[in-house]
Amino acid sequence: MPKYNPAEIEPNWQRYWETHKTFRTPEQIRGQKVYILDMFPYPSGKGLHVGHPEGYTATDIVARYQRMLGNSVLHPMGFDAFGLPAEEYAIATNTPPRESTERDIANFRRQLKMLGFSYDWERELATTDVEYFRWTQWIFLVLFDTWYDADAERGRPIDELPIPNQVQQQGPDAVRRYQDQNRLAFQAEAPVNWCPGLGTVLANEEVINGRSERGNHPVQRTPLRQWMLRITAYADRLERDLDSLDWSDGIKKLQRDWIGRSVGAEVDFYVGSTEQFAAWTQQRTKSGFVASPTDNELRIYTTRPDTLFGATYMVLAPEHPFVETLTTEQQRAAVNQYREQASFKSDRERQEEKKKKTGVFTGSYAVNPVNGKQVPIWIADYVLINYGTGAIMAVPGQDQRDWEFAKAFGLPIVRTVQPPDGFPDDAYSGDGHAINSDFLNGLKIDAAKQSIVQWLSERGFGRAAVNYKLRDWLFSRQRFWGEPFPILHELGDDGKPNGLMRTVPIDQLPVDLPKIEDYRPHGRPEPPLGKADESWLYPVLDGRRYKRETNTMPQWAGSCWYFLRFIDNKNGKVFVDREMEKLWMPIDLYVGGAEHAVLHLLYSRFWHKVLFDRGHVSTVEPFRKLVNQGMILGEMEYTGYRDFDEKWISSDQVSEDDDNQAVLALTGASVTPVRLIPDQVEKQGDVFVLKSNPEIRVASRAYKMSKARGNVVNPDEIVADYGADSLRLYEMFMGPLEATKPWSMTGVNGVRGFLDRVWRMLIDERAEAMQLAAAVGDQPATDEQLRLLHKTIRAVTADIESLGFNTAIARMMEFVNYFTKQSARPKTVMEPFILLLAPFAPHLAEELWRILGHSQTLAYELWPKFDEALARDELIEIPIQIKGKVRTKIQVPPGISKDALEQAARCDDRVVELLQGMTVQKVIVVPDRLVNFVAS
Repeated sequence: MPKYNPAEIEPNWQRYWETHKTFRTPEQIRGQKVYILDMFPYPSGKGLHVGHPEGYTATDIVARYQRMLGNSVLHPMGFDAFGLPAEEYAIATNTPPRESTERDIANFRRQLKMLGFSYDWERELATTDVEYFRWTQWIFLVLFDTWYDADAERGRPIDELPIPNQVQQQGPDAVRRYQDQNRLAFQAEAPVNWCPGLGTVLANEEVINGRSERGNHPVQRTPLRQWMLRITAYADRLERDLDSLDWSDGIKKLQRDWIGRSVGAEVDFYVGSTEQFAAWTQQRTKSGFVASPTDNELRIYTTRPDTLFGATYMVLAPEHPFVETLTTEQQRAAVNQYREQASFKSDRERQEEKKKKTGVFTGSYAVNPVNGKQVPIWIADYVLINYGTGAIMAVPGQDQRDWEFAKAFGLPIVRTVQPPDGFPDDAYSGDGHAINSDFLNGLKIDAAKQSIVQWLSERGFGRAAVNYKLRDWLFSRQRFWGEPFPILHELGDDGKPNGLMRTVPIDQLPVDLPKIEDYRPHGRPEPPLGKADESWLYPVLDGRRYKRETNTMPQWAGSCWYFLRFIDNKNGKVFVDREMEKLWMPIDLYVGGAEHAVLHLLYSRFWHKVLFDRGHVSTVEPFRKLVNQGMILGEMEYTGYRDFDEKWISSDQVSEDDDNQAVLALTGASVTPVRLIPDQVEKQGDVFVLKSNPEIRVASRAYKMSKARGNVVNPDEIVADYGADSLRLYEMFMGPLEATKPWSMTGVNGVRGFLDRVWRMLIDERAEAMQLAAAVGDQPATDEQLRLLHKTIRAVTADIESLGFNTAIARMMEFVNYFTKQSARPKTVMEPFILLLAPFAPHLAEELWRILGHSQTLAYELWPKFDEALARDELIEIPIQIKGKVRTKIQVPPGISKDALEQAARCDDRVVELLQGMTVQKVIVVPDRLVNFVAS
């Protein structure tokens, strides 16, 4: 019997699309260009789980819809394939990372094709493709060849960098070193998260409570010479240009907070005696504020220069380069021990508000420039080297962390802002007038800031400054599986690198990864590429021997520009053809997880701006519209509770003790959690209760999918049991795209039931051969049928435009429910409906389109248009009674809710007039019938 069978229909249409290259990107633009992009996945060995296809289904619906509007669509897919997982697998199995990576990519590709996504597979790329990372290396060379002109606010070629005369006089090597210090890609000593267990430096977000997120290995902060990218030069533009983007306010705020722009002042504190300070002040008054402080000057950044008179001590980050010279011999042992302990703490741990303040006195003093008083210099881990200058003036009267530190170590506290009467014995950070601040006394905070900055500037002690929380991007990793840097280190007479560098010639790119026998980390910060044979490690260029850079780029590198390569992925001459880039950029819709809201988006925007400044791309920003899909959690888990007597206890009577054990909230007595199956539970309103005893509430919660919880759902199993269209449709029907939603097999089953009804609406399942149902024919549609069709077209169109896919599906369900009961189902109504369904359930729609007599794919059929007159909601007349008598009538849409109907009646001008001077005691509302105001 011709029943709906996705297992047969779906592979057939997937083969058709692949054979006919149905979704190939057009060479010539017709209609509008529409570039629709997913954040491409990392191809892990586990394959896809059902959370992955959510965003991919959303973009696929939009891509199919746009093609049916007559527009030209670029909808590609690729793989972000470098990274630690493949390298760890290589270490464990001694399998080359490329082998496992390509195997995982093949599995991901299979699963994506199985779901019927309309990608142009001819555009596929992986960041690990040698021809791809050739151009990643080329872009790195652009960064290496660029310096940032702050006056012009743009990146410029390094050979346009002005060289000071004194540097030129020192010779060509000095000029090269000066250029190297000013490049966007440069090397510097940086405190890094070194993980010996993984053999690599980790980003801050990869460290949790001092241990690696992957593998739970100890992580230590240690200084290391690293490649850095000067993203801070672009901080102001990265923040300012957010205004032009169609992104959610929440994502923009995350980026702004990460950039962390603040306005304040830089101030220099002299390190030494008050006598030496006097001579220093005279010198500074003559010279003015200097570009770089000397070894006996501590520069701080503060957003509250008005509180300088309350700075009673200073604090340096344990990693601050001055700690070594400022520490006296008496304090050295204590300081060294403290620095060692701090190195094992993550930045997150060090910044926790509730943690006990710790620190050590260095033994040295600085002089507060506003009052000439000596203040002790401490080190403490609540100050981070990567914010401001890594040193702070501590004002305990106005800063809670400084207050707690001062209280812990008996340091002076001076208030500089008058707190309100009755304010507790605590730091005061609110508004008010300056006190204990000499010439600032009596001024409000803003006026005091202006006054002190002017005073500091006139004496050369400080200047107004803008600062960012954003730090330069640590851009190298001590691992094998990453892009090699196209950099060569010059060797001195001793055979060791002398600090000078040159780039690999462009015609010698790509620098491929060498073959090595052992991928295991050293247990010290030395990259595995150092194990390569000498022919790779020590190339000879122009008769000179060099050593290759042995660090590799981080996984972020390849994902910073992949959207550009998709436009022209076969080009062997340039990274993207200029005319094609102008044609397709910027990206019209970019969809991905909120976990990439900051780093990936910030890094790729930075690279794009550099390429724009250097004339390689035509747009200032790459992603015009961004949408973050919500997370799909595992199925809802239900927990009931029994007391000591095995009696059920309502979950609202249960809490947790200090050990996270379930106890009775009132008495603290232990209760026993009991895992329940869904059949034991039913929903009442917003709560779940026991079916056997509805008075007993049940705790319910959905968790993130993980192997540890055993709640991962494999899409292969869903497709095998229900079909790809059911999976696609269910993920869109679960709720708004941006919402976090729990998985439900019952929901999948319900959506499959809807697709079965669509099939039966058109196909006679009782026939021996495939044929249309008897109700489907060439008969004319009734007015009622046409009105429903055109309302459905209007609603589904609007919902796709607003990405409201769940409500679009609900509209189509209403349509099917109506026509299932109709004895006549005109083709003139059925065919437009199938076109509406096509972006959501493309396999089923293609099959029904074929059965309706069409020989070509519907992928490029024109999207149905609605007649405004037919799509308009009919209005019904509702009588309005006052004191039981009909006084007037209003017109409203049928099916309007009780609350909305009452509100419409209350807002009617005639009703307002009639009720004037009366007191409404009660309102009786009968939907679609009447509204009666009981008034006196």
